[in-house]
Amino acid sequence: MENQPLVSVIMPCYNMEKFIAYTIESVQRQTYTHWELLIVDDASTDKTADIVKSHQNQDDRIQFYVKPKHSGIADTRNQCIKMAKGRFLAFLDSDDLWHPEKLEQQLQFMMERNIGFSYSSYDCVDEKGYPLEKRVKAIGNLDHDAYMHNTIIGCSTVMIDTTIIKEVVVPNFRTSEDSATWLNILKKGFIAYGIDSCLTSYRIRQHSASSNKLKAASDLWRVYRKQEKLSLFKAIGCFVSYAFHAVKKRL
Repeated sequence: MENQPLVSVIMPCYNMEKFIAYTIESVQRQTYTHWELLIVDDASTDKTADIVKSHQNQDDRIQFYVKPKHSGIADTRNQCIKMAKGRFLAFLDSDDLWHPEKLEQQLQFMMERNIGFSYSSYDCVDEKGYPLEKRVKAIGNLDHDAYMHNTIIGCSTVMIDTTIIKEVVVPNFRTSEDSATWLNILKKGFIAYGIDSCLTSYRIRQHSASSNKLKAASDLWRVYRKQEKLSLFKAIGCFVSYAFHAVKKRL
């Protein structure tokens, strides 16, 4: 492990008793093994904490913290990031699944090119984990303006090299906090490099926060106007482009 960089896996969770064991086990199946899994529970009211503790007792690479009070996804992600000791941050939602070679392929891609931000293609599964024969393909390298028009980056596909991108802070938005985070990074002149390989499975759930398209769209509009300070005309243009690509992505 001496010459292998540590990867800190950032996993916030809230009421994920049905899915989180599968997500943890997808990390444990990685062909690249020098990682720490940082799980912060946002005061779940189900059996999520018991499930995580059971896995933690069997794998000392897992760190777990339960917040005393529910405070939302952005604060929970930030707490995970503060715990991180690795050179690389890899983001993973607590209901998604990594393919076994995800970390190995993505690390190799980034280190060979000395890049700070990458994302990959992903496929989709249903609530039970069955494939939906739907794939969202990484469209190449994205700068700030390109990403505002097409928020295609899947959160659970992202990896950041903190020796290049030294600060990662998640802004406080309910459903678009990941998009706001990537925009803050890209605004500093960094590029998000796309990996065509499908390395993650995104779980589509009927009642998740991100499945409410109206709320997600409303939250992204707030990102455009409040964080990015876009003019009304520019925000409308970006929003129409986002909506077009969002519909296209789901067909």
